[in-house]
Amino acid sequence: MIPDIPVDTRVELPPCGTWPASVHLFDEASADAILAALAAERPLLVRGEPGAGKSQLARAAARVLGRVFVSSVVHARSEAQDLQWEYDAVARLGEAQVLAAVHSDLDHRERLDPRRYLSPGPLWWVFNWTSAQDQLRDYCLCKASPPAGLAGWTPEQGAVLLIDEIDKAEADLPNSLLETLGNGAFPVPWLEAPVGLSPGVPAPLVVITTNEERELPAAFLRRCMVLRLDLPTKPSDLIDCLVKRGGEHFGTQCTKAVRTLVAEQLVEDRARALDLGRPAPGQAEYLDILRALVNARGSSEAKQKALFLRIARFALDKTGARSG
Repeated sequence: MIPDIPVDTRVELPPCGTWPASVHLFDEASADAILAALAAERPLLVRGEPGAGKSQLARAAARVLGRVFVSSVVHARSEAQDLQWEYDAVARLGEAQVLAAVHSDLDHRERLDPRRYLSPGPLWWVFNWTSAQDQLRDYCLCKASPPAGLAGWTPEQGAVLLIDEIDKAEADLPNSLLETLGNGAFPVPWLEAPVGLSPGVPAPLVVITTNEERELPAAFLRRCMVLRLDLPTKPSDLIDCLVKRGGEHFGTQCTKAVRTLVAEQLVEDRARALDLGRPAPGQAEYLDILRALVNARGSSEAKQKALFLRIARFALDKTGARSG
């Protein structure tokens, strides 16, 4: 059975690897989208502007589902293989040259076994955690740490994989992912069998984000559940939304009056930026400003308001209209 995702309930997110502590609120659409992706065993593509909470959605889903969280950020040179496994051919060549120079008369096949230079990628970890651990422990020369796990977690509880900013990559990457995710397995050179799900282990929830910088292949879109995270367009609704989320993040450290003041200015600067076709401030910038006010001036409302008037333009004004 797939557990329900709590809606409009504060979810505490403790630090995880390089991810800082945070909080998350699921809305009904996000909760239903995760349920659909889990039930259909399809990836969930999350669309929306930067800073809307797309990446954090995956981490929060892992938290409420009791699954381990694994993440990977895509860049312009990323390939599907990078998400499966990595092979350090340079290290193998270097060791071969050293061994040949020092012990030219010996057979070094065991030392140069290609499996010693093979590292599990994110998909390997979420498909078969035990196999990835064995590879890292028994063979791999690079003793890198596995993804941060959960206390008491076992592979039978499942995993959530975040593939962040897939629109940075060429079309070959999303297209190649279709076969891997559809089959639930992928081949690895030098292994006798493909890496796939172990018996009794649920299929991972794969959350893929895009900032819409590049159009994604139609075939890929058809095989995904798709969720769009948008901020409200009506100014009063956007202000209410930001004030509520700011309260969840900072509580009594930042009064409602301060949160409303910041939200009203953001709405004004956002409208100006959108009219000019410039990047518009959103939720991320709003929370950045509140964090700056709390860290620099404590919980004094008067001091926070005064500081906000001095620094607002640095985070909220993307047009330069108030930079003087």
